[in-house]
Amino acid sequence: MRDDRDDFINLGEIIAVLLEYKWLILAVTFFAVFIGAVVAFVSTPIYRADGLVQVQDSKGPKGGLAALRDVEAVLGENSSVTAELEILRSRMILGRVVERLRLDIRATPDYFPIFGRALARRYNGEQPAAPLLGLGSYAWGGERITVQTLEVPSYLVGLPLTLIAGDNGGFTLYDDQDQPLLDGSVGQPASSADGKTTLFVAELVARPGTHFDLARISQIQAIAALREDLEVRERARQSNVIEAAYSDADRAEAERLLNEVLNAYVRQNVEYRSAEADATLAFLEKQLPELKAQLDTAEAAYNDYRQTRGSVDLTLETQSVLSSIVKVDADVVELQQKRDELRQRFTPEHPQVKAIDSQLGRLRAVRGTLDKDVNRLPDTQQTALRLRRDVEVATALYTNLLNSAQQLRVARAGTVGDVRVIDPAATAPLPVAPRKALILLLSGVLGVLGSLGLVWAIRSLRVVVEDPQTIERELSLPVYATVPDSKDEAVLSRAIARGKTDKGQLLATAHPDDDAMESLRSLRTTLHFALLGAEKGSVLITGPAPGVGKSFISKNLGAVLAQAGKRVMLVDGDLRKGHINKAFGIGRGVGVSDYIMGAASIEQIVKPTGIDNFSLVTTGQIPPNPSELLMHPRFAALLAELEKQCDVLIIDAPPVLAVSDAAIIGRQVGATLLVARAGRHPVRELEQAIKRFDQAGVEVKGFVFNGFDLTRQRHRFGYEGYHYQYKYKA
Repeated sequence: MRDDRDDFINLGEIIAVLLEYKWLILAVTFFAVFIGAVVAFVSTPIYRADGLVQVQDSKGPKGGLAALRDVEAVLGENSSVTAELEILRSRMILGRVVERLRLDIRATPDYFPIFGRALARRYNGEQPAAPLLGLGSYAWGGERITVQTLEVPSYLVGLPLTLIAGDNGGFTLYDDQDQPLLDGSVGQPASSADGKTTLFVAELVARPGTHFDLARISQIQAIAALREDLEVRERARQSNVIEAAYSDADRAEAERLLNEVLNAYVRQNVEYRSAEADATLAFLEKQLPELKAQLDTAEAAYNDYRQTRGSVDLTLETQSVLSSIVKVDADVVELQQKRDELRQRFTPEHPQVKAIDSQLGRLRAVRGTLDKDVNRLPDTQQTALRLRRDVEVATALYTNLLNSAQQLRVARAGTVGDVRVIDPAATAPLPVAPRKALILLLSGVLGVLGSLGLVWAIRSLRVVVEDPQTIERELSLPVYATVPDSKDEAVLSRAIARGKTDKGQLLATAHPDDDAMESLRSLRTTLHFALLGAEKGSVLITGPAPGVGKSFISKNLGAVLAQAGKRVMLVDGDLRKGHINKAFGIGRGVGVSDYIMGAASIEQIVKPTGIDNFSLVTTGQIPPNPSELLMHPRFAALLAELEKQCDVLIIDAPPVLAVSDAAIIGRQVGATLLVARAGRHPVRELEQAIKRFDQAGVEVKGFVFNGFDLTRQRHRFGYEGYHYQYKYKA
């Protein structure tokens, strides 16, 4: 039946993996936080200046266009403010700022890469800082430069230049190929030999030999750089208030640049508002001399006629007609001027143009009627009326035009734009970036995520057996014992290596209550039943590869069997590298190889271990042909004779996948056990070990699972096995 628990994420398994790789996770996380701290330290603080501008809608739409205002309100849009936002970021505005502040000239000290700027930023001395590590060409703090003029040939525009400070305020300018361009001094204009490069340095504070980076960039580049750090947006929907902000590493510079942008924007708006008045005034000032000449001509003609004819008095009827004609003619001239102005913007079919045409038609009709009245007058009266009319019409037009021009001059002088600065630029005392706490937090999170990804990659590439259940499920062989990691064994091994304890001590005798020994006692019981019915009472213990702990299992299993009253013999069957004798403090002496070659008897090769009922047979002299010796009949005879002298014979053999010795020995014993270590072997490796024995005709009885991490496995709820401690108390 399929286990439904396989469908769920095993939280215990996840916790176990995290505990297994806890030091890797901590190391990666710490490294990430360290990198984040370095980034936070070396990052240049950025300050943000902001200001507010109000846009006043003084010329709102009227009539049918007013309906559009309601639609904009519903849609949450404000076309006038949107246009002003684009104007504020336009080249027209930013170009003026670039020209006024000379932002197309860049001049900065040359700092040491990565951390030089951070160190210079924290320097508070009055004089430039002394160079570190003898690197005098770099700026280390306190250096300043102000360049007011930098003119270069077109081929040097945008290229990096280098200014090297000299003694007594002198300096030398080099091009991008490190060729000198000019020499100069602070406060004095300097020019190259060909006159194409000019430089004026107003201020230079630096040690002699300090390098400064200079560049003359194009206006387009300067505008783009200014626009990149400039933010503009409507403060709130339909508020007609624009919020402008500028970010810079220098607080004062951020305020200065933003204020200049706002002032340029307001000046442009005022200029645009007064442009119409300027155009009208220019037109009027052009017309005034012509009207004045017409007035002078009319007055001269009228005076000449009076002198020729004598005094000519107009009758009341004639004066009435004259007044009407003057008024009509003045109205016609005024309407004609308005029509000419409208025709510059609209077609003849526009309603306003057609309305003026209609008024002009009515006035011309009235003028025709008045002309008929004039024709009925006597000739003398008609001539006097015409001349007098010319004078009064010219006088009225000239006077009106003169008054209009004066009014426009006054209006232009008092013109204000429809935008105004509410809040000038101001900068908060603390930088807006970098946000150091956030950087550390994010670096920590990224470190954890990165370490988890690394763990996942390691686990994906290293698919190994972690628990005995996998062996039983994948290989269909029993696990006779699960031996946990022993801290006591590690301590004991180090003590023996340092000579701080006797070499003859085993974990089974030094720490009999260790969890590993409890597991071997369980193996002792299981082994008893495994050997029931077997023709031989011998057990082969080996592993697929070196370093799995087979010798640890062999010697301590023998000890616990002996402690149970069994007569036990341990044979070191590794004729290549066997050294199990060292664990008992016994020399190699004569052993298996010597017996097979007939150089020693059984009595000579069996040695006591110092533990009751427990004897040891060493390898003897290391032979050049161990496999051939193990295939010799005397080896089989040796095992048969040793089995007669003990209850359990344990043979510790070399790894089966490394050499064929274990497979040869396996044909002479009653049971073969494979030792597998947790987290060491892929399933494929264990399959190959079993296959190697199968090919030799040896049946593997089962496994001993060594190196089991109890701390980790407590969290593995997916493992259906349990390990308890049950100890006696005195």
